[in-house]
Amino acid sequence: MPSFLENLRPFYGTNEKNAAGESLEEFLEHYDPYKYRTPSCTTDAVIFLAPEHLTKELKGMRVLLVKRSNHPSIGFWALPGGFIEMRENLDDTARRELLEETSVDGLVMEQIGTYGDYDRDPRTRVITTAYMAVLQGEERQVRAGDDAADAVWCDLELEEISVQTGGGQTDRTGNHAKQEEPESVVQFSLHVKNKERGLDTSALVEYRRRGTLVREETFSVKEAGQIAVDHAAIIVQALSVLKSRL
Repeated sequence: MPSFLENLRPFYGTNEKNAAGESLEEFLEHYDPYKYRTPSCTTDAVIFLAPEHLTKELKGMRVLLVKRSNHPSIGFWALPGGFIEMRENLDDTARRELLEETSVDGLVMEQIGTYGDYDRDPRTRVITTAYMAVLQGEERQVRAGDDAADAVWCDLELEEISVQTGGGQTDRTGNHAKQEEPESVVQFSLHVKNKERGLDTSALVEYRRRGTLVREETFSVKEAGQIAVDHAAIIVQALSVLKSRL
């Protein structure tokens, strides 16, 4: 098939032919992008409304959620987001989906993580890239659109309910020493509420971190409440990023 891109100049390398005697153009002519099953990609955006004087306790935070109008998780509340288009950068997808589903645009948006567990969507293998933005002060009016049944600002509370730490000890066998990487596990209760919509739900999110200089960090949902998929974990991760900067 013809190349996905019109401009091949950045991909010539040393302009040699490969082991089969093919130029880049010849290689691309018969390359099959469907040889391997590939996952779908989406973006999801955590949009916070924060008071003008935001403290480390994150009091008075609100989050923008949309109500799902279709399967999966129909009727549950989710972050604005959706599937990327083939000729669209991830940042542009995040902004487009936010605008289409809530009418909000013009925000500074930061990429904060990727969620790719194979069982996070029953339709197919879906990997999402998470974004975050913060509005401070006056509430921005929102309007549901596209496949969102509703779009609302929701009150938000985060409570740390348990902390476990371990590791960091040294085992010695003969002349060899093995240093265990320290590990911590924190559980959070995330409470989301909008009185007008009758929304009052809580989720349990677990944060795991292992390592020091190089860290393995995961946020996972243990109990979702009425928050779709793993979106409660994405919200908690975004709150953790904000808290670390205050």
